[in-house]
Amino acid sequence: MTETEPPVIEIRNLHKSFGSLEVLKGVSLSAPTGHAISLIGSSGSGKSTLLRCCNLLEDSQSGDILFDGEPIRWKGEGANRRPADAKQVTRVRTNLSMVFQSFNLWSHMTILENVMEAPLTVLGRPRDEVETSARAYLDKVGIGDKCDAWPAQLSGGQQQRAAIARALCMEPQALLFDEPTSALDPELEQEVVRVIKDLAAEGRTMIVVTHDMRMAADVADHVIFLHQGKIEEEGTPDALFGNPKSERLRGFLSHSVPA
Repeated sequence: MTETEPPVIEIRNLHKSFGSLEVLKGVSLSAPTGHAISLIGSSGSGKSTLLRCCNLLEDSQSGDILFDGEPIRWKGEGANRRPADAKQVTRVRTNLSMVFQSFNLWSHMTILENVMEAPLTVLGRPRDEVETSARAYLDKVGIGDKCDAWPAQLSGGQQQRAAIARALCMEPQALLFDEPTSALDPELEQEVVRVIKDLAAEGRTMIVVTHDMRMAADVADHVIFLHQGKIEEEGTPDALFGNPKSERLRGFLSHSVPA
């Protein structure tokens, strides 16, 4: 990233509540081009909510969200605040591909059809071009031989890798991962971790919510520890995992420290 190039995603003083429960209490983050951010913290700390706010799947009550330097435009205030420009929301979501914990593959489509669907219907790209890209991304995540299989015929790890290929086929500016390995057993988890590490090594812009401290350390340029809706501590992986300053972070890491 050049000094003048804006971050792909920038969050400033974001607040988000569900009714009377305040989940995010003034969170700010920046994801520059080519950087990977890991979000860690206990269940209920606001990690997934923050990620969903990034992708405008959740409406926040106050604060700014900027995509590639362009602020999201809002109408209304507080609990009534909503994005003001539907076309802007569509454009942002098109450029921020999200990979969920639960794969979300369409059961009535083959793996290849799953990967091709969004570029065809959302982006309107030519079918031959999309199929070539889809097959290349399935090869990239190690399941090129599963193009004609149905989701139910794949293991959980293979399904999640198909979901990653589907996200990549949109050619997004950034990838958002919401606990991508938490539904997998340890052996299948490592299949997915390897793919995410490879993407980080390529310089993909990513925000990764994860319970896996080793992956958080290995893939990220910057780690953010959320505690009760606020950023308790942030910094490089070496600093956070090697020399945590916060007592809360030390307690959190005492149960799971990357080797």
